[in-house]
Amino acid sequence: MGPHALVDVEMSFRVTKPGPAAFVVALAGGAEQEEFSYPAPPRQVAFEHGSRAQVLDLPLGEHVVRYRAERAVGPVEAENVSMEDLIRYTRPSRYCPSDRMGGLALSRFGDLPDVRTKVEAIVRHVGEHLSYVVGSSSPTDDAVDTYLSGQGVCRDFAHVCISLCRVIDIPARFVAVYAPGLSPMDFHAVFEAAIDGQWYVFDATGLAPRQSMSRIATGRDATDTAFLSTLGCELDFLGNTVLATVGPALPEDDGSGLVALA
Repeated sequence: MGPHALVDVEMSFRVTKPGPAAFVVALAGGAEQEEFSYPAPPRQVAFEHGSRAQVLDLPLGEHVVRYRAERAVGPVEAENVSMEDLIRYTRPSRYCPSDRMGGLALSRFGDLPDVRTKVEAIVRHVGEHLSYVVGSSSPTDDAVDTYLSGQGVCRDFAHVCISLCRVIDIPARFVAVYAPGLSPMDFHAVFEAAIDGQWYVFDATGLAPRQSMSRIATGRDATDTAFLSTLGCELDFLGNTVLATVGPALPEDDGSGLVALA
Protein backbone atom coordinates (compact mmCIF):
# COMPACT_ATOMS: atom_id res chain seq x y z
CA MET A 1 0.00 0.00 0.00
CA GLY A 2 1.29 3.47 -0.90
CA PRO A 3 1.22 6.57 1.30
CA HIS A 4 -2.16 7.24 2.90
CA ALA A 5 -3.53 10.26 4.76
CA LEU A 6 -5.80 9.75 7.78
CA VAL A 7 -8.09 12.50 9.05
CA ASP A 8 -10.10 12.56 12.29
CA VAL A 9 -12.05 15.70 13.25
CA GLU A 10 -14.38 16.25 16.19
CA MET A 11 -16.40 19.42 16.88
CA SER A 12 -18.61 20.13 19.88
CA PHE A 13 -21.15 22.92 20.34
CA ARG A 14 -24.24 23.95 22.26
CA VAL A 15 -27.30 24.90 20.20
CA THR A 16 -29.37 27.68 21.77
CA LYS A 17 -31.74 28.16 18.81
CA PRO A 18 -32.50 25.14 16.60
CA GLY A 19 -31.98 25.21 12.86
CA PRO A 20 -29.59 24.17 10.08
CA ALA A 21 -25.81 24.62 9.98
CA ALA A 22 -23.26 23.78 7.29
CA PHE A 23 -20.00 21.98 8.07
CA VAL A 24 -17.17 22.11 5.53
CA VAL A 25 -14.68 19.56 6.85
CA ALA A 26 -14.86 16.73 4.30
CA LEU A 27 -11.97 16.09 1.93
CA ALA A 28 -12.60 17.77 -1.41
CA GLY A 29 -13.66 15.33 -4.07
CA GLY A 30 -14.29 12.49 -1.63
CA ALA A 31 -12.10 9.82 -0.07
CA GLU A 32 -11.59 6.07 -0.29
CA GLN A 33 -13.16 5.65 3.13
CA GLU A 34 -15.03 8.30 5.06
CA GLU A 35 -17.60 8.59 7.80
CA PHE A 36 -19.63 11.57 8.97
CA SER A 37 -20.99 10.79 12.43
CA TYR A 38 -24.18 12.44 13.71
CA PRO A 39 -27.59 11.03 14.79
CA ALA A 40 -29.38 12.49 11.73
CA PRO A 41 -27.92 12.01 8.22
CA PRO A 42 -26.55 15.21 6.68
CA ARG A 43 -27.59 16.76 3.38
CA GLN A 44 -24.57 17.19 1.12
CA VAL A 45 -24.06 20.31 -0.99
CA ALA A 46 -21.36 20.41 -3.66
CA PHE A 47 -19.31 23.50 -4.46
CA GLU A 48 -16.55 24.36 -6.90
CA HIS A 49 -13.16 22.67 -6.74
CA GLY A 50 -14.63 19.54 -5.12
CA SER A 51 -15.58 21.28 -1.86
CA ARG A 52 -18.52 19.70 -0.01
CA ALA A 53 -20.73 21.05 2.76
CA GLN A 54 -22.68 18.77 5.09
CA VAL A 55 -25.89 20.49 6.25
CA LEU A 56 -27.35 19.32 9.56
CA ASP A 57 -30.62 20.29 11.23
CA LEU A 58 -29.56 20.92 14.82
CA PRO A 59 -31.95 20.63 17.79
CA LEU A 60 -31.42 22.37 21.12
CA GLY A 61 -28.67 21.05 23.39
CA GLU A 62 -25.04 19.98 23.24
CA HIS A 63 -23.86 18.02 20.21
CA VAL A 64 -20.73 16.44 18.76
CA VAL A 65 -20.01 16.01 15.05
CA ARG A 66 -17.20 13.72 13.94
CA TYR A 67 -15.62 13.24 10.53
CA ARG A 68 -13.15 10.50 9.64
CA ALA A 69 -11.51 9.83 6.29
CA GLU A 70 -8.69 7.97 4.60
CA ARG A 71 -7.24 8.68 1.18
CA ALA A 72 -4.14 7.79 -0.83
CA VAL A 73 -1.66 10.64 -1.27
CA GLY A 74 1.03 11.18 -3.83
CA PRO A 75 2.04 13.38 -6.77
CA VAL A 76 -0.93 14.66 -8.76
CA GLU A 77 -1.29 16.46 -12.06
CA ALA A 78 -1.67 20.21 -11.63
CA GLU A 79 -5.09 21.68 -12.39
CA ASN A 80 -5.31 23.99 -15.36
CA VAL A 81 -6.18 27.65 -14.84
CA SER A 82 -9.45 28.53 -16.60
CA MET A 83 -10.43 31.93 -17.97
CA GLU A 84 -12.95 32.16 -15.13
CA ASP A 85 -10.11 31.54 -12.67
CA LEU A 86 -8.02 34.22 -14.35
CA ILE A 87 -10.77 36.80 -13.88
CA ARG A 88 -11.97 35.81 -10.41
CA TYR A 89 -8.64 35.23 -8.70
CA THR A 90 -6.97 38.46 -9.79
CA ARG A 91 -9.72 40.61 -8.26
CA PRO A 92 -9.61 42.09 -4.75
CA SER A 93 -11.76 40.26 -2.17
CA ARG A 94 -12.91 40.70 1.44
CA TYR A 95 -9.67 39.64 3.15
CA CYS A 96 -7.36 40.21 0.18
CA PRO A 97 -7.65 43.94 -0.69
CA SER A 98 -5.01 43.80 -3.37
CA ASP A 99 -6.09 47.24 -4.61
CA ARG A 100 -4.60 48.67 -1.39
CA MET A 101 -1.21 46.92 -1.68
CA GLY A 102 -0.08 48.06 -5.12
CA GLY A 103 2.91 50.13 -4.06
CA LEU A 104 4.45 47.36 -1.99
CA ALA A 105 3.90 44.61 -4.57
CA LEU A 106 5.02 46.58 -7.61
CA SER A 107 8.14 48.01 -5.96
CA ARG A 108 9.35 44.70 -4.54
CA PHE A 109 8.20 42.11 -7.06
CA GLY A 110 6.98 43.82 -10.21
CA ASP A 111 10.32 43.78 -12.06
CA LEU A 112 11.32 40.19 -11.30
CA PRO A 113 11.87 38.15 -14.47
CA ASP A 114 9.07 35.55 -14.44
CA VAL A 115 5.96 34.45 -12.58
CA ARG A 116 7.54 31.63 -10.60
CA THR A 117 10.35 33.89 -9.40
CA LYS A 118 7.79 36.49 -8.33
CA VAL A 119 5.64 34.02 -6.38
CA GLU A 120 8.63 32.47 -4.64
CA ALA A 121 9.94 35.94 -3.72
CA ILE A 122 6.53 36.85 -2.28
CA VAL A 123 6.45 33.65 -0.20
CA ARG A 124 9.95 34.32 1.17
CA HIS A 125 9.17 37.96 1.93
CA VAL A 126 5.93 37.18 3.77
CA GLY A 127 7.59 34.36 5.72
CA GLU A 128 10.39 36.72 6.81
CA HIS A 129 8.18 39.78 7.46
CA LEU A 130 5.45 38.09 9.51
CA SER A 131 5.78 36.27 12.82
CA TYR A 132 3.50 33.30 13.38
CA VAL A 133 1.72 34.04 16.67
CA VAL A 134 -1.17 31.84 17.79
CA GLY A 135 -4.17 33.95 18.78
CA SER A 136 -2.82 37.13 17.19
CA SER A 137 -5.40 37.32 14.42
CA SER A 138 -8.81 38.98 14.60
CA PRO A 139 -11.69 37.70 12.42
CA THR A 140 -11.89 41.18 10.89
CA ASP A 141 -8.18 41.47 9.96
CA ASP A 142 -7.46 41.64 6.25
CA ALA A 143 -4.10 41.39 4.50
CA VAL A 144 -3.29 45.07 5.05
CA ASP A 145 -3.98 44.81 8.78
CA THR A 146 -1.81 41.71 9.00
CA TYR A 147 1.09 43.19 7.06
CA LEU A 148 1.13 46.34 9.19
CA SER A 149 0.95 44.36 12.45
CA GLY A 150 3.77 42.03 11.41
CA GLN A 151 2.13 38.93 12.83
CA GLY A 152 -0.69 36.51 12.24
CA VAL A 153 -1.69 32.88 11.78
CA CYS A 154 -1.82 30.69 8.70
CA ARG A 155 -4.88 32.32 7.14
CA ASP A 156 -3.21 35.74 7.48
CA PHE A 157 0.00 34.56 5.81
CA ALA A 158 -2.10 33.21 2.93
CA HIS A 159 -4.14 36.42 2.62
CA VAL A 160 -1.02 38.59 2.35
CA CYS A 161 0.57 36.31 -0.27
CA ILE A 162 -2.63 36.20 -2.30
CA SER A 163 -3.01 39.97 -2.23
CA LEU A 164 0.56 40.60 -3.38
CA CYS A 165 0.20 38.06 -6.21
CA ARG A 166 -3.05 39.59 -7.45
CA VAL A 167 -1.56 43.09 -7.59
CA ILE A 168 0.92 41.93 -10.21
CA ASP A 169 -1.74 39.98 -12.18
CA ILE A 170 -0.90 36.52 -10.86
CA PRO A 171 -4.11 34.59 -10.10
CA ALA A 172 -4.04 33.37 -6.50
CA ARG A 173 -6.62 31.58 -4.38
CA PHE A 174 -7.09 30.52 -0.75
CA VAL A 175 -7.17 26.84 0.25
CA ALA A 176 -8.20 25.23 3.54
CA VAL A 177 -6.33 21.94 4.01
CA TYR A 178 -5.48 19.14 6.36
CA ALA A 179 -1.74 19.26 6.93
CA PRO A 180 0.01 16.24 8.46
CA GLY A 181 3.10 17.41 10.31
CA LEU A 182 1.47 20.66 11.46
CA SER A 183 2.13 21.53 15.10
CA PRO A 184 -0.02 22.37 16.92
CA MET A 185 -2.43 20.32 14.83
CA ASP A 186 -5.51 22.16 13.51
CA PHE A 187 -7.14 23.14 10.24
CA HIS A 188 -4.53 24.85 8.06
CA ALA A 189 -4.62 27.52 5.34
CA VAL A 190 -2.33 27.86 2.32
CA PHE A 191 -2.65 29.40 -1.13
CA GLU A 192 -2.37 28.38 -4.76
CA ALA A 193 -0.82 30.54 -7.47
CA ALA A 194 -1.10 30.19 -11.23
CA ILE A 195 2.25 29.41 -12.86
CA ASP A 196 2.45 28.61 -16.58
CA GLY A 197 -1.30 28.07 -16.71
CA GLN A 198 -1.50 25.61 -13.81
CA TRP A 199 -2.25 25.80 -10.07
CA TYR A 200 0.52 25.11 -7.53
CA VAL A 201 0.37 25.29 -3.74
CA PHE A 202 2.57 27.53 -1.53
CA ASP A 203 2.79 28.06 2.23
CA ALA A 204 4.69 31.02 3.66
CA THR A 205 4.44 29.57 7.18
CA GLY A 206 6.51 26.51 6.22
CA LEU A 207 4.83 24.61 9.07
CA ALA A 208 4.03 21.40 7.18
CA PRO A 209 5.17 19.66 3.97
CA ARG A 210 2.95 20.57 1.05
CA GLN A 211 3.22 17.05 -0.39
CA SER A 212 1.16 15.65 2.51
CA MET A 213 -1.67 18.22 2.40
CA SER A 214 -5.25 17.39 1.46
CA ARG A 215 -7.69 19.97 0.11
CA ILE A 216 -10.87 20.75 2.04
CA ALA A 217 -12.17 23.93 0.41
CA THR A 218 -11.00 26.55 -2.10
CA GLY A 219 -12.06 30.15 -2.69
CA ARG A 220 -11.20 33.81 -2.94
CA ASP A 221 -10.18 34.04 0.74
CA ALA A 222 -11.25 32.71 4.15
CA THR A 223 -14.79 33.96 3.52
CA ASP A 224 -15.35 31.07 1.10
CA THR A 225 -13.82 28.30 3.22
CA ALA A 226 -15.30 28.59 6.74
CA PHE A 227 -15.60 25.15 8.34
CA LEU A 228 -18.88 26.08 10.09
CA SER A 229 -21.70 28.37 8.95
CA THR A 230 -24.97 28.83 10.81
CA LEU A 231 -28.01 29.00 8.54
CA GLY A 232 -30.64 30.20 11.00
CA CYS A 233 -29.62 28.37 14.14
CA GLU A 234 -27.67 29.90 17.03
CA LEU A 235 -24.94 28.03 18.84
CA ASP A 236 -21.98 28.34 21.17
CA PHE A 237 -18.91 26.66 19.69
CA LEU A 238 -17.26 24.61 22.45
CA GLY A 239 -14.15 23.46 20.61
CA ASN A 240 -12.67 21.09 18.08
CA THR A 241 -9.87 18.60 17.71
CA VAL A 242 -8.15 17.84 14.41
CA LEU A 243 -5.83 14.91 13.72
CA ALA A 244 -4.21 14.51 10.31
CA THR A 245 -1.44 12.00 9.68
CA VAL A 246 0.26 10.44 6.68
CA GLY A 247 2.11 7.16 6.48
CA PRO A 248 4.40 5.39 6.20
CA ALA A 249 6.54 8.53 6.61
CA LEU A 250 6.07 12.28 6.51
CA PRO A 251 7.55 13.71 3.27
CA GLU A 252 10.23 16.38 3.33
CA ASP A 253 9.67 19.77 1.74
CA ASP A 254 12.50 22.25 1.28
CA GLY A 255 10.12 24.72 -0.40
CA SER A 256 12.02 24.75 -3.70
CA GLY A 257 9.80 22.58 -5.91
CA LEU A 258 6.43 23.09 -7.51
CA VAL A 259 3.76 20.99 -5.78
CA ALA A 260 0.20 20.47 -7.00
CA LEU A 261 -2.54 19.96 -4.44
CA ALA A 262 -5.01 17.09 -4.79
